[in-house]
Amino acid sequence: MIKLYQFPISHFCEKVRWALEYKGVPYEQVNLMPGRHISVIKGLAPKSCVPVLVDDDKVIQDSAAILTYLDEKYPERSLTPVNPAEKAAALEWERYLNGEFGIHVRRFCYHWILQSPGTAVPLLAHKGPWYAGIVLRLAFGKLSKIMRKSMNISQETAEESRQHILAALERVNHQLEKQPFLVGSSFSRADLTAAALLAPLCMPAKYPISLNRSVPTEIAELNNRIQPQVQWLYRWYDSYR
Repeated sequence: MIKLYQFPISHFCEKVRWALEYKGVPYEQVNLMPGRHISVIKGLAPKSCVPVLVDDDKVIQDSAAILTYLDEKYPERSLTPVNPAEKAAALEWERYLNGEFGIHVRRFCYHWILQSPGTAVPLLAHKGPWYAGIVLRLAFGKLSKIMRKSMNISQETAEESRQHILAALERVNHQLEKQPFLVGSSFSRADLTAAALLAPLCMPAKYPISLNRSVPTEIAELNNRIQPQVQWLYRWYDSYR
């Protein structure tokens, strides 16, 4: 069976979970603990980042590469358009959104979440090893510094990321004013990427992580601000997730 090495909190991993479940491909989730994941992933793939998908002797790292692999090996309900022009457009949207939603939603949210161990630790430990909460609580100060350095997280970069999110959302909505999907006439990897990578900010009901009442004020304020612009996200989660 396929194994997906992941963090449940990761929206890049959510992309892959959604693709696997949309296509009806059985898989096993291997939930890792931040920090201790490095030795596991380095034993499988060149870089230390998740998601990593293992399918027999195939090891694929990076969400875009995994989606391409899944469509090639399991072509049912393909997320990649067949038309060459639409395929190119879908891949370009995915590349753009991986940066503008993927990196910047992560940076913005982590900046505020990492200010409270009581909020951060349960999210980072979610569905991980039984001891994850204990270890992460003890190592939180060091882990927080490592995460901020590795992802370039600060007050200044969080504000820059907020602006990136708003600009990208404007571009997405401009496209969706003309047609129901980002590319062509059906749901594709472009739409899946947009919804999955924005999900940690919008928290649709089918997203597997919830901040509940512990959501930092700044995240809640941005969520409230963009609600009129993200109704497509809730619609796609309801229809395709």
